[in-house]
Amino acid sequence: MHGHFWGYYTHHIQDPGKQPLFLLLVGFIGSFLFIRFSVRMIRRGVRWWPGNVTPGGLHIHHVVFGVFFLLAAGFTVFATDGTHPWIDVAGLIFGIGCGLVLDEFALLLHLEDVYWSEQGRKSVDAVIIGILFAALLLIGYLPLGVSPGTPVRWGAIAVISVNAFFTVVALLKGKFWSGMLGIMVPGLSWIAAMRLARPRSPWARWRYTYRPRKFARARRREARWHRRADAARTWFFDLIAGKPTPPGQEPSRAHLFAERWGHRVAARLEHAAYAPLDQTRVQKLARLNRLAVKHGPKPATGTAESARRRAAARRRRAVAAGRRRSSL
Repeated sequence: MHGHFWGYYTHHIQDPGKQPLFLLLVGFIGSFLFIRFSVRMIRRGVRWWPGNVTPGGLHIHHVVFGVFFLLAAGFTVFATDGTHPWIDVAGLIFGIGCGLVLDEFALLLHLEDVYWSEQGRKSVDAVIIGILFAALLLIGYLPLGVSPGTPVRWGAIAVISVNAFFTVVALLKGKFWSGMLGIMVPGLSWIAAMRLARPRSPWARWRYTYRPRKFARARRREARWHRRADAARTWFFDLIAGKPTPPGQEPSRAHLFAERWGHRVAARLEHAAYAPLDQTRVQKLARLNRLAVKHGPKPATGTAESARRRAAARRRRAVAAGRRRSSL
């Protein structure tokens, strides 16, 4: 079994020169799965998993580490002229960086922390598209079906232009997956472009507003087919990436604690380290402490039994004083 797998790997991956791309795909998938597991453990607030990286109270998102991985991979390729084994190392590092950066694609798009909201699902879409592109390249599919190095003819240019046009139309009709995969597989976006648009797509707003029959057909098709596909996609994304926080609902206490405890502790440490220690401030605090001790409530002395006895004696003295006043 091991020999058969190694022979398959050598024949289909190593000999055609696809090992850097294969390592890129391995690093991509591995880093995405690892970072999603990490953030889900942080969200739950488990004690055995390290929390966020917050040096000095600044929360460093993992997209920052991903950018450094991408830069390291690019520098490695250019510095070594893409020779082996450095090209393999660069492919693995680049894949790790892709997984870390695209996992927070929605944060870069919205310029705010929408990681656990519905807008954060754009990150999962970007990751899945990136993994599919890398897998299709590894299998042998080429963008628009044109091989690099082949002589470019007017027929190939026409096919590329038509395919690009239908890809744009498919995206405008709300067929995101068909349009993106149509870049790699010519003909897929053509079918999506000729079918009805989704009701909430820009194409439907532009073209179906004054055509109620077509708009009604699009809504019926959405209710019959697309909602089922969206439900299956949502279930799959929840499985691998975790459920987003519903709109209008606050995050869990464990999530808030995991996100903010580092900021608060670091802020206190920084304040303690850089607070001014002038003599006037120290004397003022000492004077306020003495006044609080002098005029504050007296501490209780004795045991609980002695306190009860003193309270009973005060009540007896009050009753006796009342009797003397009544006799007078």
